Amino acid sequence: MNALEIRNLSVTLSGKEILKDINLSLEEGKFLGIVGPNGSGKTTFLKSILGIIKHSTGEVRVLGKSSEECLKTGVFGYVPQHLNLDINFPARAIDVVTMGLYGRLGLFRWPSKKEKEKALEYIELIGMAGNENFQFGEMSGGEQQRISIARALVSNPKILILDEPSTGIDVVGQEDFYHLLKGFQKRLGLTIIMVSHDIGAVTSYVDEIACLNKILYYHGAPLGALDENVLERLYGKNVDIMIHSDRCDKCERLRK
Repeated sequence: MNALEIRNLSVTLSGKEILKDINLSLEEGKFLGIVGPNGSGKTTFLKSILGIIKHSTGEVRVLGKSSEECLKTGVFGYVPQHLNLDINFPARAIDVVTMGLYGRLGLFRWPSKKEKEKALEYIELIGMAGNENFQFGEMSGGEQQRISIARALVSNPKILILDEPSTGIDVVGQEDFYHLLKGFQKRLGLTIIMVSHDIGAVTSYVDEIACLNKILYYHGAPLGALDENVLERLYGKNVDIMIHSDRCDKCERLRK
């Protein structure tokens, strides 16, 4: 079964057409990277998949069901660009992770010992064992993103959706972060859909890339997205691409 089937998707917000006639399918267990310039509709596309934004025309099916049904039944784990949490609020890392269980617990019930143990398990899984009592607001950007991923995974979703998760993380941290996601894909059998501003970085980690700027310019193997014609149509000008590879110690700079 395909994890995602999108047919003729268009989205208009406040009279402005954001997405136009998008067609895309994705098999279960695949890692899809979505790239494009700022304002190209990438976040709107994710929210359409999640059922948060209603599409004007077309259809979105997730594991054969509607997005709204999947949202209610915990199919999705979602990591937004910015976690809607006041960094001055005294929340520990473990408190943030257990927030991922609120859909099942309800807002007014404290997590049980078993549920706290599950949260600790995912904190360990993201490589932050021993940091569960640290204040979330005092953590680095990379640490906060890892905790946000644990929060998204603790409810055992089938599809993990991330919106520019590497923003604010340095280059070395980004490499570690993408390795972490790739490990989750393999270990947990996850389908991952991730928006990124860095086409050069994601090509080394994803299985497929979708190039989006209102319309879908390309969807397929990662290296195909680096074709000169695709890049020019996507960004409208010549761009420099930095390829990040886990197969060598250096990056290869390509002029496109």
